[in-house]
Amino acid sequence: MHNNSKSESYAAAGVDITAGYKAVELMKKHIDRTKNEGCLDDVGGFGGCFGLNIAGMEEPVLVSGTDGVGTKLKLAILMDKHDTIGIDCVAMCVNDVICVGAKPLFFLDYIACGKNHPEIIAELVAGVAEGCVQSGAALIGGETAEHPGMMPVDEYDLAGFTVGIVDKKKVIDNQRMKAGDVVIALPSSGIHSNGFSLCRKVFDIDNNNPELYVPCEDLGGATIAETLLTPTKIYVKPVLALLEQVDVKGISHITGGGFYENIPRSIPDGLGAKIEKSAVKVLPIFDLIAKKGNIPERDMYNTFNMGVGMSITVPEAEVEKAVSVLKDNGIDAYVIGKIIESDEKIILE
Repeated sequence: MHNNSKSESYAAAGVDITAGYKAVELMKKHIDRTKNEGCLDDVGGFGGCFGLNIAGMEEPVLVSGTDGVGTKLKLAILMDKHDTIGIDCVAMCVNDVICVGAKPLFFLDYIACGKNHPEIIAELVAGVAEGCVQSGAALIGGETAEHPGMMPVDEYDLAGFTVGIVDKKKVIDNQRMKAGDVVIALPSSGIHSNGFSLCRKVFDIDNNNPELYVPCEDLGGATIAETLLTPTKIYVKPVLALLEQVDVKGISHITGGGFYENIPRSIPDGLGAKIEKSAVKVLPIFDLIAKKGNIPERDMYNTFNMGVGMSITVPEAEVEKAVSVLKDNGIDAYVIGKIIESDEKIILE
């Protein structure tokens, strides 16, 4: 394949097109893991094709989401560990579309790099494929762009795009939420992919601080670096199971902006979420960030997920069932607050 495709002039300008072909060949085995019943094409064409099954839906609605990984990439590059950062990329997209009740169908990735190192590109796609497997989405295409002169040869950026589907009558739009409904926390796996600009400052990541790689007692013996690089939790399958059995009124994916910015996005005017801070199971990494950076509690809750990667609002009568369903699906969910009548969208006390 592509045996006749080689440009010495292009290579002299910094772009090795043959490296791109090699990267595609290396990543195919990872992509194959994600195939589902909607996949129609092999990778390598000009567009990813997906057969849409809308059987049983009255008014199918497509829901799209796109995002990147942010400066968490800096740490992955420093650690020379590229096989999990793709999970973060998928998570940031699919966790958004599930907030409106949509099941992810397919995913595409975009990798920009200073120099195409096929083995590293394949590692990145391996992580993307794992995220797709965890969310049930098919990886149907993507793009790797070599940008010599735009970025250093050992750096890259990663972004993605997903499309999901939901029947219009099942769209979660918060309009049925009312005072007395209960807010349930879905624990995070750690920092996830937000707040890393602050993490980089607190831990001096840009200067490759040696303390990053030393076992830390506050983290149970893990290093700061490996703790920060823990992949973002993907909530798709547990939430889909919950939607089948419980009347879910609202879902918030807690990303950049923390509690104060994200929980209000799922709450209608006239209501607010009263969150009990004492109920939040804060992960040790957040305590360490606050201590080392001397960061006020208000700023922590307005930057990080604090151990709660997603919140779900359900009727009070269905709390026990909701927690049980989530636990049966691997999520140790617990109650953190209630919906009240309020002009403030969120109150933490």
